[in-house]
Formats: sequence, C-alpha cells, structure tokens
Amino acid sequence: MVKARPSSTRLVYSTGGLPPVEVAGAPEQRAPASAEKHGIRLHLDRRASGRLVTVVTGLPGTTAAVATLASELKAACGAGGTVKNGVLELQGDHREKVESVLSARGLKWKRSGG
Repeated sequence: MVKARPSSTRLVYSTGGLPPVEVAGAPEQRAPASAEKHGIRLHLDRRASGRLVTVVTGLPGTTAAVATLASELKAACGAGGTVKNGVLELQGDHREKVESVLSARGLKWKRSGG
C-alpha cells in the first residue's frame, strides 16, 4: 500500500512511485509547432554507416495523422522507416516518391539541404 505524502514535503527520490495517471478525453498530441511553422521539408541524410535516409519534417496534424501518413509513404516507397518526434525517416533515397504522394494529398513541400 502506498501512503500519500503530506503536502508540505517534496519528493526527492523514489524507486517506484505511482504510475502516471491518464486522463480520459485528453487532447491528442500534435507534432512539434516549430516544424509546422516552416512547412514540410524533404532532405537526404547519410548515416555514419553510409546508408541513405530520406528525412521528412514538418508534417501537419496529430501524432495519429502523422503515423497514418508515414505508413502510407512507407507502403508507396516499399521501404521501412520510423517516426521520431514528428520527423519521418525512410530508409533509402525516396524523395521523388514522397513528393508525388504529398502532392496527391494536396500538401505543399520543399526540398532542403543541397
């Protein structure tokens, strides 16, 4: 059984604690606002291992909408990928395919980074 702390003290260290409480009806998380301000950007990145990665930033909408768009883009490109902090990473150079899918959905994009 977990005892409640008095309101006059603060927790300094805990090995377990209570799990975070989720509020029903909480608003969905959105992609980072700084990315949305600049629009959708496409650029190619080379990893330390020499592999190419297509990076898409500034995707609009909630995290669920970005995840849906990401799965559509991965299927269209026939490649694996991930979404981390609102940034989509596709394995390989798929900028042209991503551009065509985004244009078909009516989204505006720009290439960046040389």
